[in-house]
Amino acid sequence: MIRIGTRGSALALAQAQWVAQRVEGPSELVTIGAAGPEGDKSRWVSGLERALLDAQVDLAVHSAKDVPAELADGLELVAIPSREDPRDAICGTGSLAELAPGARVGTSSLRRAAQLRAAREDIDIIAIRGNVDTRLRKLAGGECDALVLALAGLHRLGRLADGVLDELVPAAGQGALAIEARAGAVCGDALAALRDAEATVCVLAERELVSVLEASCNTPVGAHAHALSADELELTAWVGLPDGSVWARDRLRGPPEGLGARVAERLLAAGAGDLLDRARREQVA
Repeated sequence: MIRIGTRGSALALAQAQWVAQRVEGPSELVTIGAAGPEGDKSRWVSGLERALLDAQVDLAVHSAKDVPAELADGLELVAIPSREDPRDAICGTGSLAELAPGARVGTSSLRRAAQLRAAREDIDIIAIRGNVDTRLRKLAGGECDALVLALAGLHRLGRLADGVLDELVPAAGQGALAIEARAGAVCGDALAALRDAEATVCVLAERELVSVLEASCNTPVGAHAHALSADELELTAWVGLPDGSVWARDRLRGPPEGLGARVAERLLAAGAGDLLDRARREQVA
């Protein structure tokens, strides 16, 4: 019996059930809780990783965008399945252009907030937290005029978006799942149906960029790779200040190996390191 660890939210359970249906052999879901403030995704990842290290579960299912670039010692990513649409979605209006000046746009993501401010300095970005359905209820209740969420999460829950924000660069790993395990603890054959070669090279390139930048899920960094052919990717990256006043964007094509590092180094040469340092200081302040 393969024990699959998951958070208890509707989205996390839907993702874990999807994985369980594709694992070879019998499996069961184990819900793992975590202490910490609502919306602190690092606590959830840490809780699942602790459950793995303590052998309470055999696999942990994460949204890849929430997994730190550096894993805990003794753990590894053992599968990245086929990827959902990685783009950001907007609910409450069809596009950013349709929003009136002063419109309140809800998000819990510093990356989204920074890019939204860079795109529309005349709108008001407000913090909207909670799971997907909680945020949608807040939108319906008038707490904001529009809401920005991951399109993949809406799809997995059977919810609809009003528009897609092609102008925003998604978070590294957005739209993908990442399955983590203790090194060597799970037979590779059991996970064969969960490994997608294209999604894997794209997500690993995005994670490499984040790692070289020494960024995290709490810094305003976007990274999105897509395959142009079997041996070439195109990687787009965005780094900026939380207020959207200064930012850098780059795009590069090339073989997957080392592409994330090359784009990160180009951004650092253009001043991205200073931007990230300023972003971290502003968060602390």
